[in-house]
Amino acid sequence: MKKKDINYYQTFITVAPDCPSMEGTVPPLRKGGPTKSRIEYDLLSNHPYTYTQEDLIYEVYIRHKLIPEEELLARGTQIREELFQKSQACLRASMLPKKYGWGLHFDRAGKIALFGVESLDYQKYLLKEGDELKILPAMRNSRLRS
Repeated sequence: MKKKDINYYQTFITVAPDCPSMEGTVPPLRKGGPTKSRIEYDLLSNHPYTYTQEDLIYEVYIRHKLIPEEELLARGTQIREELFQKSQACLRASMLPKKYGWGLHFDRAGKIALFGVESLDYQKYLLKEGDELKILPAMRNSRLRS
């Protein structure tokens, strides 16, 4: 059975309509270790256009769960397969664009880079819609009240 491709290509995820941040903000650390948001931020800010959505989900998972290197060497492929047997939330649900003010650009190869909502690059991507670039908003933080 062929594995489903969950990556985005030529896509820009904008900050959520109800995002409280007016600029890209680094997610805080916490006492017990980094949050998933902080791991995502560290990976994407230090390695732009290196990870696909699937690669990022896997890297965040193993780092957040503190899976030892020895176990990854022995069972890394199996851990990855088991992770993706269950559906995973896409990056539209990430706190980076929902809460911390980061837009996510996916290039032709599906590799991701971060852009603060206040940046000129963020604005540049907003203007490229339809120019082979799909623009999607991050998911809202809360439901609209009727």
